[in-house]
Amino acid sequence: MKSEISTRHFSQLLSATPRGARLARLLAVQQLGEWGWPPSCEVSEAAGLVVAELAANAVAHGRVNGRGFRLTLSVEASDTLRIEVADPRGDRRPLVRRTASPTDETGRGLLLVDALTARWGTDPWPPSGKVVWAEIGLPRLVLTASAREKAPTRS
Repeated sequence: MKSEISTRHFSQLLSATPRGARLARLLAVQQLGEWGWPPSCEVSEAAGLVVAELAANAVAHGRVNGRGFRLTLSVEASDTLRIEVADPRGDRRPLVRRTASPTDETGRGLLLVDALTARWGTDPWPPSGKVVWAEIGLPRLVLTASAREKAPTRS
């Protein structure tokens, strides 16, 4: 019996600028579309928002002159989308502020990440940086009759 292993992995180094953060979100949504989650679906919309927040934080809080940040997307075990944003500032770990006043203009982004993901956290990124990662659960793929006809057969 032939075994198929499908690896879905995307990684891109981006400039630590607002333009780089916007590009990260666009690239993530485009890549998810190529993997089968169109821009208007729940997975793609949630991932786009999470990438936008993590990339904006990398630009605002993880920036080091002359160094960018890395966006990585991967589908793990076919039921989890893992989003990673790595930046060179390991000394500045993200903190979730549990309350924000109505007049606060910042401080809600990680609350959004927390609400849209199954889990998230940080890991060291040697030699001195950090990776902020988030995982989104993927719905089981349900094929319609016409999609089953087009799907490749496995033997």
